Amino acid sequence: MEGPDGKRPVRSFDHPIDGEAAGGILDQPDAQCAQSGPGKIGVASAVFLILNKMIGTGIFSTPSSIFAATGSVGISLLLWAVAGLLTLSGLSVYLEFGLAIPRSGGEKNYLERVLRRPRHLATSIFAVQIVLLGFSAGNSLAFGRYVLLALGHPMPDGWTPRAIAVACIIFIAGLHAALPRWSLRLTNALGIFKVLVLLLIILSGFVALAGYRLVPDPGNFDNFWAVEKRDGYGGGGAYAYATALLQVVYSYKGWENANYVMGELKNPQRTLKIAAPLAVSGITVLYVLANVAYFAAIPKADLAKSEVIVAGLFFQNMFGESAAARSLPAFVALSNVGNVLAVSFAHSRVNQELAKEGILPWSKFWASTHPFGTPAASLFLHWVVTVIVLIAPPPGPAYNFVVNLYTYPGAWINALVAGGLIYLRLTKSENWSSPWQSYLPVSVIYLLLNVFLVVTPFVPPNSDWNADGYPYYAFPLVGTGVLLLGVVYWLLCAKVWPWRSGYSVVGDSGLHVGDGGDVLDGKDFLAERLPGAATEQPLLERRNNRRYGSVRL
Repeated sequence: MEGPDGKRPVRSFDHPIDGEAAGGILDQPDAQCAQSGPGKIGVASAVFLILNKMIGTGIFSTPSSIFAATGSVGISLLLWAVAGLLTLSGLSVYLEFGLAIPRSGGEKNYLERVLRRPRHLATSIFAVQIVLLGFSAGNSLAFGRYVLLALGHPMPDGWTPRAIAVACIIFIAGLHAALPRWSLRLTNALGIFKVLVLLLIILSGFVALAGYRLVPDPGNFDNFWAVEKRDGYGGGGAYAYATALLQVVYSYKGWENANYVMGELKNPQRTLKIAAPLAVSGITVLYVLANVAYFAAIPKADLAKSEVIVAGLFFQNMFGESAAARSLPAFVALSNVGNVLAVSFAHSRVNQELAKEGILPWSKFWASTHPFGTPAASLFLHWVVTVIVLIAPPPGPAYNFVVNLYTYPGAWINALVAGGLIYLRLTKSENWSSPWQSYLPVSVIYLLLNVFLVVTPFVPPNSDWNADGYPYYAFPLVGTGVLLLGVVYWLLCAKVWPWRSGYSVVGDSGLHVGDGGDVLDGKDFLAERLPGAATEQPLLERRNNRRYGSVRL
């Protein structure tokens, strides 16, 4: 298919670019003009948006498996502190990117800045990962389970907790779409609540250290650094230590949540620079002190073998069976709601940014802000994927496998982001600049951490290879396969489909949403440009008070 000039028609994708992406043509203040619409989220709300995603069920349960793997109180506490420092190294990398490219979308924008060739490849890989695996099923189901536990009807899995989970995600998605101010207020309230629960645990731990508890002194701080091997804990070897660090690092996940919603922040550079370090530093201190509290009141054998969440055993030893049974399940259920609120808010914004780029099928629909002036359509996409994950897999190992799968591909993405920043800093021709400068060793440490997270799951364990109900290598293998699916998607949409339909893809996409929520212009990544269509946009066209660029593949 040829146009009037005898050449193949091309399709132009407009893309907001920062000063560095344009090779220094645009100065930094103009790059910030890419933000559209008034910011809604201040420093306090940004802090709680991060806190709510970071504090899920991990700190209430993971300490048991960490101690079981290490067999040492001192090493267990050290791992929690080290993981906090590693998280801060990642935060430094994301601050440098986020302050230089203050747009919603997080890693999507950072990968686009680094991996500009082949065009759309990095974005397609990230899109498949975030859309298919960025669901809220895990914490939604946990909410259903803990609601039943609080009511005196414990049920590990089944249709009843799943029905409650579906109701939970329906309520939260509807709240975000129709009443965004109230959703932020609820997010802030639950963030405060989570911090108060952790402070209650920490203060109770100090009371336990003073000798006030319902059980004898466990003596866990005698021989603080000793590595013991007993029935149920210790003796796991290097693999156990690596797995323990892996679990602790994942307990800190969520610190990047504010980067996904930069376009929603008031004065985004100032807000992110204050909120993110404050939230991550505070969580690190709270996590370490909470672990100290657990060791102050729970004997080692009970801690390692506990089949309930660690915080439940702690409450029993401090306040008795009845108090723990009444309060803790409700606390954890509310913690799960806060996590679902934070994840759905951030990921819906990422879905919308991908739709604005035209990367998703039916992008005009997903990018729309009808009818409430919120990303209701992209929230619906997040809801659909979450509900499918909640109701499709059978109970047992298959469900646990799907729910936990999202963590592994994220390590690949983070490694690419860290490596990309190192490349930008070392390559003068990239003209990279940012209000925040991360020390090169910090970026290297974060890169090595994610390489460790990528490689470790492929190492055979010392115990049963099928201990979780599936081979140990299935988890990283399928996670890598999801990323490769993004490559296939890119090949089909950027190469095969255009070749068969007789058009070419140029530059980046740009679906522009007007004040009323309508998509004003732009084409889907999958859409066909008719013969004779315009070839390219000027490099620095201003549209809707935003600067765009267009580059031919």
